[in-house]
Amino acid sequence: MLSNQGQAAEVVKILDPVSAAATVNATSGWVDVRKYEGDIIIVAQVGALTGTIAWTVEDATDGAGAGGAGFTGLLEGAFGAVTANNIQKRTIRARSTRGFIRIVGTIVTGPSLVAVKLLGHPKYTV
Repeated sequence: MLSNQGQAAEVVKILDPVSAAATVNATSGWVDVRKYEGDIIIVAQVGALTGTIAWTVEDATDGAGAGGAGFTGLLEGAFGAVTANNIQKRTIRARSTRGFIRIVGTIVTGPSLVAVKLLGHPKYTV
C-alpha cells in the first residue's frame, strides 16, 4: 500500500454487526463501487459462531441487483472456511465488477455474529 492510500481510503459498512440467524440476516444491500479505483478490500469478521457460515460476493449492474450473479474475481480466491472469532480479507480490482457488489453469508445453522466492511480509494477528480 502506498503511503497515502490508507488516509485516502473510504471505509464503508457493508453489513453492520449483527447476530445473523439465517442467510437473509447476513446478506448486505448492494454497494455502488463505480467511484473506486485500484483495489477494493472486503473485510469479513465473525465472532461467536453456531453452525456454519460461508461468504460469497455477488456483483450486479445496478443498485437493485439487476443481473446479480456470483463474482469470481477475488484476487485471493474464494473465502476460506469460517471459524469462530475469524477475520478474512479479499481484494477485488474495482474495474472488474459490473458496478455494484454485495456480500452473502450463507448460514446453515445460526446464529453467527458477523460484520463486513469495505475499503476503497475514490477516483481522483480535479
